[in-house]
Amino acid sequence: MKRELDIVILSDAHLGTYGCHAVELLNYLRNIKVGALILNGDFIDMWQFRKSYFPKEHLDIIQRILRMAAKGTQVYYITGNHDDALRRYSNFSSGNIHLRDTLELQIKGKSYWIFHGDIFDLFIKYSPFISKLGGKGYDYLIVFNRWINKLRAFFGLPRLSFSQKIKYSVKEAIKFVDDFEEKAIELAAEKGYDYVVCGHIHRAQIKSLERNGKPITYLNSGDWIESLTALEYKWGEWSIYEYNELDFISTNPKLRVHPAAVNEDDDDEATTGEAISTAAMFEQIVNQAAPKKRVAH
Repeated sequence: MKRELDIVILSDAHLGTYGCHAVELLNYLRNIKVGALILNGDFIDMWQFRKSYFPKEHLDIIQRILRMAAKGTQVYYITGNHDDALRRYSNFSSGNIHLRDTLELQIKGKSYWIFHGDIFDLFIKYSPFISKLGGKGYDYLIVFNRWINKLRAFFGLPRLSFSQKIKYSVKEAIKFVDDFEEKAIELAAEKGYDYVVCGHIHRAQIKSLERNGKPITYLNSGDWIESLTALEYKWGEWSIYEYNELDFISTNPKLRVHPAAVNEDDDDEATTGEAISTAAMFEQIVNQAAPKKRVAH
């Protein structure tokens, strides 16, 4: 049975990269029924996009989201730095799918300001080439980390995240994260928002504090590269969801049915023509954003 939620916020899935946990994300999406799904930036990694690597599981995630939209879920795709090529299409809407740079919501009388957060990263703004180069190195580190974790799992050892250990063992990295959160809170308070929601730094967080006597809550959805987290809203409360593979394993392996043998559910049947046309449009956008190969002379 699917878990019913009011709002889910995801960010930093980085579809199209080796580090993306597409199978896990697909498991999660297949097991929720949600009123609004907010993809808060870097959902598709267009910096590292290559036609030679976009596995079926990555395409399945896009199809799953399109089916959710066709079934009534409001889907908001907020652009980030790794999918900034989509910013030329900002404020586009088709049915229940909406493309935005930022999103403002009113939920139970409280104002929300939702954006990816790369506007605070001066390094990305002024050195995009170096940032993209660093993104490739990060992707390779994640792949190496995944192989190490397979070995650790074989020997019954817990999973480790090398990149998180590196980030949080370096004082400058810790300072950047703290400065990022503080800047987001200060700016949201100045603009009079009650909540500010970001992604970008791959660190899931919910914390409330005061600025000039006004309470404000900062939320971050984390990522689906290392922490595999999301923000969930139900019964008027926010919580951080952290993926656990045990939630998606059958208790009796003998009772498992090969996925090709049956339809997953009626969501996986062909849906409306609107969803199909949106999918075609999305593919065209991705093809336009893909880097062109240069021919040597």
